[in-house]
Amino acid sequence: MWLSLGIVFSLGMLIPGKLSLKLQYDRDQVLHIVPETFQQVQHLQLLHSTLLLDLWKPLTPEDITAGEDLHTRVPAPLVQEVKDSLDQHMISYRVLIPDVQELVDLSMPRERSSHKQVQESYVYTQYHPMEEIYEWMTQIQKNYSELVTQNFLGMTFENRPMYYLQISQPSNKPKKIIWMDCGIHAREWISPAFCQWFVKEILQNYKSDPKIRRFLQHLDLYVLPVLNIDGYIYSWKTDRLWRKNRSPYMNGTCYGTDLNRNFNSSWGSIGVSFDCSSNVFCGSEPESEPETRAVTEFIRRKKSDIACFLTIHSYGQLILSPYGSTTKPPSNNEELMQVGKKAAAALTGKYGTSYKVGPPSLILYSNSGSSRDWAHMIGIPLSYTFELRDNGTYGFLLPADQIQPTCEETMLAVTTIIDYVYQEYLPGGAVVLTCSSLALSLCLSIVLTWTVS
Repeated sequence: MWLSLGIVFSLGMLIPGKLSLKLQYDRDQVLHIVPETFQQVQHLQLLHSTLLLDLWKPLTPEDITAGEDLHTRVPAPLVQEVKDSLDQHMISYRVLIPDVQELVDLSMPRERSSHKQVQESYVYTQYHPMEEIYEWMTQIQKNYSELVTQNFLGMTFENRPMYYLQISQPSNKPKKIIWMDCGIHAREWISPAFCQWFVKEILQNYKSDPKIRRFLQHLDLYVLPVLNIDGYIYSWKTDRLWRKNRSPYMNGTCYGTDLNRNFNSSWGSIGVSFDCSSNVFCGSEPESEPETRAVTEFIRRKKSDIACFLTIHSYGQLILSPYGSTTKPPSNNEELMQVGKKAAAALTGKYGTSYKVGPPSLILYSNSGSSRDWAHMIGIPLSYTFELRDNGTYGFLLPADQIQPTCEETMLAVTTIIDYVYQEYLPGGAVVLTCSSLALSLCLSIVLTWTVS
C-alpha cells in the first residue's frame, strides 16, 4: 500500500491550468522530525524510500542522522498514515507547514506587472517570473548605461539565453572581479530576488555611498540573476517545488539534473544520486549540462581576475565554505572562516538572524560537484555558498514579506566580504594578489614592499 500510494501522490496532484498542468499541494504538510536513535533513523530512511516522500532537509534518506533536523513534505493522502507510523515507532514530530498550497499561493504576486511597470517602478519586494527579470535586466542596462552592461553567457537546454550583468566603472587599471550567481535551484525564489536587490542597491547608492564608490573604482561586479532559467520558469508555471534543470534523461521518462552536483569537483563521489528521478541527480558526467558549461567556460577564462565567487541559495541560514566532499580543510581555511564569520556577524547585526559558518561536510551534509568547491579548486581564493532564510518555518516557500529583511541583512554580509577583498586583495589599489593562501599573500606583500624600498 505504501509503495502504490507513494508513486501516485508523492509529487502532488495534477490539475488542468490555462497554460499547462500545474501541480497543487493542497493539505500537504511539512513535518519537522529529530530522530534520536539509530533504529529511528533506519525507520525514517525506509519510510522515505518506500513512500517517496519529498525530503527538504537533508536531501537524501542516506543523510538522515540521529540528533539532526529532518524536514519532509508529506502528500495529503499520506499524512495520517505517516503520522501513525511515526507514533508507532515513538518518533516525535511537529508540523512546520500545515498546508503547503497556502504558502505556494502566498508567494505568488497578486498582479503581474505590466511592461510599463517594469520600466518605471520595479517592485523588489515581490517575486518575479523570468520574463520580467529579462525585462528588468534590459531596463537596468538602459538606466545605468555608464556602469552596466548585459552580457551573453550561454544557452539553456530549452534554448533560452543566459545573461549576466557587469557593473563596472571604466578604468585603465587591472581590476579584480566579484562573481555572484543566483537561482541555480529553481524553487529557491528568494535567491534571484536577492541578486536583483543587490544590483539595485549598488546602482542606487554608488554616487552617495563612498564605500560602494570605492569598490567600483577597483572591483568589477558580475551578477547572474538566474542560472537555472528553465527550472525557474517550470517552478512558476508547473511545479513550485521543482529544483533541477529541465534536461531529459532515460528517453524522456525523467527530467532534470541538479546543477549544483554537476561541476567537476569530486563529481559523483558523495551526496549525489545517479538516478535521474532524484533531486540530487548529478548528471551523466561532469559539466554534462549546458547551464553548467556556460558558467564554467566563462569562469575559467576569467579565473585569474576573480577574487571572490558567491553563489546564493536557500534555505538554512548558512555561509558555507569549501569543501563539501571532504573534511580536509582548504589551504586558506583560516581566511575563509575569518571572513565568513565577519560577514555573518554583520548580517546578524541587522535583525538578529543567526547564521552558521563552515564547510558543508562539517555543518550540513557531505556533497560533491558543487560550484563553490569547483571555484575554489581552480584557484579562486574566496568561495562561499549563502543559504538564506529561513530555518524551515517556511523553507523554500519564504513569503514575499520577508524579501526585504532577508535582502537587507544579506546585503550587509556580502558587502563585508567585498570590503575584505578590497582591503586585502587590492591594498591601496596598487597590489593585486592572485594566490589562494593568506599566508602566502602576506609574504608577497612583504617581498613587494622590500623590493620597492
